[in-house]
Amino acid sequence: MSVIPEGHSLFVVDIEYIVPFAEIEPVLEPHMAFIAEGYGQGRFLASGPKSPRSGGVIIAIGASKDEVAALMAQDPFAIHEVARMTITEFAASNRHPVLK
Repeated sequence: MSVIPEGHSLFVVDIEYIVPFAEIEPVLEPHMAFIAEGYGQGRFLASGPKSPRSGGVIIAIGASKDEVAALMAQDPFAIHEVARMTITEFAASNRHPVLK
């Protein structure tokens, strides 16, 4: 069984903070709970902060860009309007064997 279900694609979610980090900190714990839930649902493949810490990146799994956008709209970063998210779909035509 593939990590990426049939008919699904991978998406890069580029998160860019749009407020000072001091305004991000109160939202971090709820954001991390959202991330943990996404992993539990099999929606996220990888995630983490950028270096330097200007935002983060999530590799998401979804049936469509609209589906992933609807999911990311539930992220506390989006709800509290502290970050901008850019979602890019890509065809993972080459994969490490663990992703097949």
